[in-house]
Amino acid sequence: MSEKRVVPKHVAIIMDGNGRWAKQRGKERYEGHLAGVESVRSVVRGAVRNGVKWLTLYAFSTENWGRPTAEVEAIMQLFCRTVMNEGESLAKQGVRVLILGERTRFSEEVLEMIDRIETTTAEGSRLTLVLAFNYSSRRELVLATQAIARRVADGEISVDDIDEELVSSSLMTASIPDPDLVIRTSGECRLSNFLLWQASYAEFYFPEIMWPDFDEGAFEEALEVYCHRERRFGKVLDES
Repeated sequence: MSEKRVVPKHVAIIMDGNGRWAKQRGKERYEGHLAGVESVRSVVRGAVRNGVKWLTLYAFSTENWGRPTAEVEAIMQLFCRTVMNEGESLAKQGVRVLILGERTRFSEEVLEMIDRIETTTAEGSRLTLVLAFNYSSRRELVLATQAIARRVADGEISVDDIDEELVSSSLMTASIPDPDLVIRTSGECRLSNFLLWQASYAEFYFPEIMWPDFDEGAFEEALEVYCHRERRFGKVLDES
């Protein structure tokens, strides 16, 4: 990286392109998801090595339930096997894992694996790896709005108490800092219902590379690009 080492505290990634990567190689879509696991390993290593403190990966959106049943089941099984295989390694690297999203639709097996990975890595302090799994930003905002409305109805707060801080503290991400950098692989330039509130002042980076080809070097390149961004948060910087 450049000498001007400005490392983002929180990097969020939309891991896009697994299916197209597989199709281009005459493989099944599931094989693209399987290949993408190595990219997760690479990016986690890169985040730890560069001092990134939070890494959020968009692993499975609420809308992904609409994919073919066989693909959804394969993704769930891949998640379970990955937890079995990676938990101890992540813990040794000082990585804590948090699962972000609604859990009511998951099978008992998946719920057990979620509990397992969060428990196994609970002491990690070098990096918090957030897996957005059955996550929808719009759904998150609806749930937060409902929770705030109930507090108003119960007389706990007034309408005038509702501000940005209250909304943020009512979201699933209340304990997670807003992302500084959002990456979406495969060249697509949209958020796809991911961290809509939280990413309001994030920097965006859209490499053409498909997720299974996004290795530690590609992650380093993204951090390098971030180094040269000027973040103003709607203000004019003092140029004197």
